[in-house]
Amino acid sequence: MGTVRLATVAAPFDRDLRACYARIERLVQQARDSGADLLALPEAALGGYVADLGGAAPMPPAFHVDGPEIARLAAIAGDLVLTCGYCEQADDGQRYNSAVCVTGDGVLGAYRKVHQPLREGATYRAGNQFEAFDTPVGRIGMQICYDKAFPEAARALALDGAQVIVSMSAWPISATNPHPDPALDRWTRKFDLFDRARAVDNQVVWVASNQYGTFGSLRFAANAKIVDPAGEIVAATGQTESMVTADFDLEAVLTAARAGMGHLRDRRPDSYTPHTDNRIAV
Repeated sequence: MGTVRLATVAAPFDRDLRACYARIERLVQQARDSGADLLALPEAALGGYVADLGGAAPMPPAFHVDGPEIARLAAIAGDLVLTCGYCEQADDGQRYNSAVCVTGDGVLGAYRKVHQPLREGATYRAGNQFEAFDTPVGRIGMQICYDKAFPEAARALALDGAQVIVSMSAWPISATNPHPDPALDRWTRKFDLFDRARAVDNQVVWVASNQYGTFGSLRFAANAKIVDPAGEIVAATGQTESMVTADFDLEAVLTAARAGMGHLRDRRPDSYTPHTDNRIAV
């Protein structure tokens, strides 16, 4: 479809749903005014993240993927492709840390976070699959926060044809010995390294959003960014509440990146047989 403009944000979201929708409306309008075709919002943009990973704090509000809250999100998106994190209420009563991709036509894709850090499992049940899906801007895969630490997660999406992987986060700075400058914090560095590595691993365009500010005991690392298939950061918010954009001809940029050393093409799956005995303590 030629060149598309991708946008991502570092922005704050909390339990005030009215304020969340108002902020989303402003960000969607800002993205539309900038000519963006896709906007990535952070993990838990509808209703906020958990204030306590041990499950002691009140849980975030939960919504059905086919409920009125997600329908309202789709109506706000209109002709824009919008990805957004939220707490999903499943039909079986379980809650998931989830994300949806919507346009005014409805839900294009849905995802439940697979990898759970620390004690996040006290609040959410884990998902169990990674699948890419087609959108007006190209084929997309979604993942959430800690998923980016696992090469297999991004690889599964790339092998399913994802041209763009959207990674939505509520990624904090270190809770122990945080650096006085969040940009130099060790958890911020991990966040950035994972974003760049997963892009170049799979030679895809990587769009990372993140929460901004504080919530409960957490201070977020911000630094939403867009990374090209060579692992180079094309645009980043730094430690500011802001939006950045970047333009790509996805077919052309992926073809060029994979023309020489094609990381997906040159895989040797038969050599990756796991050991029958687990040598890593879990």
